[in-house]
Amino acid sequence: MMNKDKQISSIAIKQVSLLAIILVLAGLICFNLALFIPSVLGAITIYVVCRKYNFYLQEEKKWKPSLAAFALMFASLIVLILPIYFIADLIIDKLGNAQAYMAKFNVFLDKIHSYIFSKTGFDILSKENMTKLKDSVGKVSTSALSGTFNTLTVIMSMYFILYFMLEKPRLFERILSNSAPLKRANISLIGDKMRKLIMANAIGIPVVAVGQGIVSLIGYIIFGAPGPVLLFALTAASSVIPVVGTAIVYVPVCIFMIAEGNTGPGLGLAAYCVVVVGLTDNLLRFTLLKKLENIHPLNTVFGIIMGMNLFGFMGLIFGPILISLTLLLIQVYRNEFSDEDMPPDLELPNQNDLGEKLI
Repeated sequence: MMNKDKQISSIAIKQVSLLAIILVLAGLICFNLALFIPSVLGAITIYVVCRKYNFYLQEEKKWKPSLAAFALMFASLIVLILPIYFIADLIIDKLGNAQAYMAKFNVFLDKIHSYIFSKTGFDILSKENMTKLKDSVGKVSTSALSGTFNTLTVIMSMYFILYFMLEKPRLFERILSNSAPLKRANISLIGDKMRKLIMANAIGIPVVAVGQGIVSLIGYIIFGAPGPVLLFALTAASSVIPVVGTAIVYVPVCIFMIAEGNTGPGLGLAAYCVVVVGLTDNLLRFTLLKKLENIHPLNTVFGIIMGMNLFGFMGLIFGPILISLTLLLIQVYRNEFSDEDMPPDLELPNQNDLGEKLI
């Protein structure tokens, strides 16, 4: 006779069965509506950015909900979406002819390699590495372009979803809060953390990208760099890459200009980018981004790689958010099922706090 203590309770069986049904249904929904996932993420992102202004217009200024929603949708389109779409569309337009683009890129890369080898004697880029680099660039550009062709459809469906969020924000938030099977403290924690993450990605990344792109564009025009408008878009896009950042664009351009015989302009552009563009980057990051959520560089790197594969250029924003949300949910799971009454702070302690605890 089986020991009753080892039997699975009927309540646990019902819980597991219901959870399995929910997961299956959620999987079916996500699988069949996968094309709309970027639209949902975009709508949530813009909702969080506009949330404070939406409540202000509806509850303090007494605007009609539909009027407030349309006003904020139009403002977000001008301020947030159009700059990102312009940069993406510019790159697509310039790189639309993949064969001609790759031919120019190969000439560009061969020129840089030959110049470095003639001056230093080091074969920095061997033939094998050159081939791998060219293949990688071709695959990345093709993947980015194919993931961005449906951008207009994503934006239209995103604003369709956003309208219903903005029109009745209290109802939307109450549905989310009541649907989450979590403690009230953890729901508040997720909401506050997600707001900070979204603000950092939706505002911080585009502002830094466009700021550095505009400053670098001025330098490209002054020193006569080839294709300054395309370089502006590439520099803005590369600003999200940690550590190397915009240097991944302007360093090869400067070397190419010097290899072409434009030594003075090439050195001048290098000095301009190191000093002025670098100063702009530090200024924006230490003023704007310090007020927003501090996102770890590895989070940004892996988030961008994943986001670009899933959503094209829009993944520059959504990718890091998804990585951060996954890590946050893991910690919330720990809080939800721990014996502690209150969830611990998710932020890592600083060195001073850690030292005091050890003492």
